[in-house]
Amino acid sequence: MRTTTLGAQGPQVGVIGLGAMGMSFAYDMATPRDEATSVSVIHQALDLGMTLIDTADVYGPHTNEELVGRALADRRERAVIATKVGMEAIDPTGGPGGSPLVRPNGRPEHVRAAIDGSLRRLGTDHVDLYQLHRVDPQVPIEETWGALAEAVTAGKARHLGLSEVGVEQIRRAQAVHPVTTVQSEFSLWTRDVQAEVLPYCEQHGIGLLPYSPLGRGFLLGRFASFDELPHNDQRRRLPRFQEDNLRANRDIAARVRDVADRIGATPAQVALAWLVAQGRHVVPIPGTKTPKVPGRQRRWRRRPVVSGRPRRPRRHPVPRRRPVLTVPARHRPATSPTSWEAETPEREEVGPGIREVTGAVWELGNGRHRLEAAPRRPVAAGSTM
Repeated sequence: MRTTTLGAQGPQVGVIGLGAMGMSFAYDMATPRDEATSVSVIHQALDLGMTLIDTADVYGPHTNEELVGRALADRRERAVIATKVGMEAIDPTGGPGGSPLVRPNGRPEHVRAAIDGSLRRLGTDHVDLYQLHRVDPQVPIEETWGALAEAVTAGKARHLGLSEVGVEQIRRAQAVHPVTTVQSEFSLWTRDVQAEVLPYCEQHGIGLLPYSPLGRGFLLGRFASFDELPHNDQRRRLPRFQEDNLRANRDIAARVRDVADRIGATPAQVALAWLVAQGRHVVPIPGTKTPKVPGRQRRWRRRPVVSGRPRRPRRHPVPRRRPVLTVPARHRPATSPTSWEAETPEREEVGPGIREVTGAVWELGNGRHRLEAAPRRPVAAGSTM
């Protein structure tokens, strides 16, 4: 896999990382977890070059860090470990559907204690990237960020990152200690960061870590209706997964699949390649609970046999025709469209989307799919969670 760096000064990582949250938190919690399978996923990710492994102390809570620590016990030098602080579980089963009830906690004393707990669970003497999970509205960000900076001074963390912040919050943190990365939800249907955060990160050499880059499974066409979502699943509480919105949004997933079919790729590869094309330091962190790492599967037609020998078929050529995606007309901004959150069946065809991909190369193992289309252009924010 190709490599890049987390921002201008951060460590070298594969252009795709791995988000470990779903292995023990948030999605399909009614299904028992198989630790051996989760460990094999992490090992396979490292073998593919997905060296950035992202977790957080609140996932579980704590069990996700413990899982990552066990998986990396004999592979620590191969991984770039990223964890987070700033959220705490105040009731393990007090949230919707019996999920943990969490809240922000940016108090400096909480941060100072949390790093030691994370290091113990991860089985390491330092983390490569220590991130502020959410800004606590009750605590000035300068105080919280200063406590994270103490972890760097003490050698417990190498670099610091923010999560779900605006440009002004990044500036305030930078005045205290350098910001290496910003993590935010970013995908073909969640594109708020393109308005201000992504340009600011590019200008200041800050890496961007898109989480949920596959639209929480939606862009893969996994869910045709609300009833198909697992019973005890965080997505059941998100507006875009409610039945009316989900039904209207299905066409988006179908368009992504159409583009993937034309070039012999998978929808996951198309979605990830689009993100990688957004900037040199954009490193998506898809998550999975199975050994089929997102983007790994390749679509080949059955090999024909000629003169008794199997012959590898030619890959599908890159289409000359630019694919066009749709969005409901009444939800489009006056300038350029970004939010693909559909709530009505009325549609009209629009410009950007997958055709913005500019020479993105998605590589996993021996797989390589080159997507070429119109040059990128600035796009205004518009999507909501």
